[in-house]
Amino acid sequence: MGNNKELGAEGEQIATDYLEKTGYQILERNYRYKRAEVDIIAKKEAMLLFVEVKYRANESFGFPEEFVRGRKIELIHMASEHYVEKINWKDNIRFDIISIMKKTIPEVIHLEDAF
Repeated sequence: MGNNKELGAEGEQIATDYLEKTGYQILERNYRYKRAEVDIIAKKEAMLLFVEVKYRANESFGFPEEFVRGRKIELIHMASEHYVEKINWKDNIRFDIISIMKKTIPEVIHLEDAF
């Protein structure tokens, strides 16, 4: 189990670095509300992003982004509603997935408005 946590933390750091390099300000990492968690909350101009990070060592079980579905999406929406209310956000929001495949140089795919 520790290995999955380490892999997840590594993926989130890669995603955070990617977002910062592309002009996003990171507001939160691993934001929790009740049973929900959002990996990264970031902001760029008038857009607030709720980002789910999926990081895989290989494609054996499919592409990383294929694992964001159903209950996970519901929980992210619940946490995002709480966060928006908490900070009194009045501008746009978006739900993105950052899919990372572990390779010599990690392959990062940013899926904007993914769900």
